[in-house]
Amino acid sequence: MRDGLRLALTTFTVLPVRAGRVDRPAAAVAMALAPLVGAALGAAVGGAAVGLRAAGAPPLVAGGAAVALAALLTRGLHLDGLADTADGLGSYRSGPAALEIMKRPDIGPFGVAALVAVLLLQAASLATVPWPAAVAAFATGRLAVTWACRRGVPAARPDGLGALVAGTVGWPALTVATAAVAALAVPAVAGRPWQGPLAVALALAAALLLVRHAVHRLGGVTGDVLGAAVEASTTVALVALTLRG
Repeated sequence: MRDGLRLALTTFTVLPVRAGRVDRPAAAVAMALAPLVGAALGAAVGGAAVGLRAAGAPPLVAGGAAVALAALLTRGLHLDGLADTADGLGSYRSGPAALEIMKRPDIGPFGVAALVAVLLLQAASLATVPWPAAVAAFATGRLAVTWACRRGVPAARPDGLGALVAGTVGWPALTVATAAVAALAVPAVAGRPWQGPLAVALALAAALLLVRHAVHRLGGVTGDVLGAAVEASTTVALVALTLRG
């Protein structure tokens, strides 16, 4: 458990945690604990947005600063994964050819468009949502990784992060993590206890569609695909939590 928590923190944050054992059993724990790390990130990011708004900053300035803080706390790894995945899938190539595009250091037009859309939507959402909504959205983003690493989902490469974590999470851990995030999302929208869990469900559906498409095109998941799932599901959850009917 201790090694898994360390691996979760070093994978999803910039915290200078001393590395422990890195193997598939530790990876299984780390991916199951990913939503907990996401909730902590959401608390910091949401707190910054709310604090800046309370200090008189314009909402979009507060939202933009919160997005910048999120990128800083995660080393921008998930954003990099989003851009690489968008370029790979947007190339309409499959298998090794698409994976080769994802390994390139440059960012193509699909990657740029994906980054711009996600950053704008996240900043605009964080400009308005309350603190519990940010916590729930960031926890949901990491819950998407837990689902992407469930048993039966293969890795696209024989090495790398995807090979380490793919197929490690069993259904008991997945069920507990999902129930915990759904419960965490209940107070995300005041007076509408159903909207938070619904936002979680919509975000997970979007992430699962992305992962399914990646498995079909690439043959499995990679670290970049996991990063794309984080950003896509976080964005969908944040947007869903801004809606008022």
